Amino acid sequence: MINRIALVIQYDGSGFSGWQNQKDQITIQGTLEEKIAELEPSGPVKVIAAGRTDSGVHASGQVVHFDSSGPIPIHKWASALNGRLPASIKVLEAVNVATDWHACYSAKYRRYRYSIFNGSYPNLFLQHICWHKYKFLLDINLMKHALDDLLGMHDFAAFEKAGSNRSNSMTTVQEVSISRDGDIVTVEIQASGFLYGMVRLLMGQLVAVGEKRLTLKEFKHRWRKGLRSEVKEAAPPHGLCLIRVGYEPKIFSKEKSFDTFPAFSLPIFESSKKSKIFKD
Repeated sequence: MINRIALVIQYDGSGFSGWQNQKDQITIQGTLEEKIAELEPSGPVKVIAAGRTDSGVHASGQVVHFDSSGPIPIHKWASALNGRLPASIKVLEAVNVATDWHACYSAKYRRYRYSIFNGSYPNLFLQHICWHKYKFLLDINLMKHALDDLLGMHDFAAFEKAGSNRSNSMTTVQEVSISRDGDIVTVEIQASGFLYGMVRLLMGQLVAVGEKRLTLKEFKHRWRKGLRSEVKEAAPPHGLCLIRVGYEPKIFSKEKSFDTFPAFSLPIFESSKKSKIFKD
């Protein structure tokens, strides 16, 4: 009997060359498939993900599926894999799903969080999960206006990296938010799907708006007209985390699949308010 098993997983993407298998590279997909094969008597399996994260990007709520014909009970798969996987990958939950259920195609949305440390001085403990932007105090009101304009179904070709195999660059942005808590600026974007490299290219432009190097009018013109050649800045991967994938009906426990990536809070130090480093 074949069982289709869905996993919700976390990973620190720092030491991996992204999700997708690549020759002579260490990837999350390859590592998972290797460890599942150790437990699966039928031999190698293919693991399908809800989203193919780039090299260095993290996930706290990635969802994957694979087919198994082995004797391991469904509820034992999480502990069995966690005993074999490296510390940088954890399985939070394993559930049985229908054989036509698909981690990618059955998803109603994906939600990403991008974290920026906007303090004047470095923070060693945040440097692999936040983009440190210290020269300018980001104007999150301007950034919010830019984000709000993205809501709805649009052609986001301006925010698509070369190499995509999609037939078009249309997608629907369902929710956006930006907040500042002390020196931490957090942006969350939920969409029906994301183009290849979309969030990092968008964040590069958004930060340029927040630093007042790019006007709202220029920002809107670039993406509305699909001017990919003018979108030259991509945010670094380590600030990005896939925090949730949504399905109807829900298949995972809420506490296992929602917001398990911490939202950080740091006070704005006096030096940050009118820092000699920050420029108006």
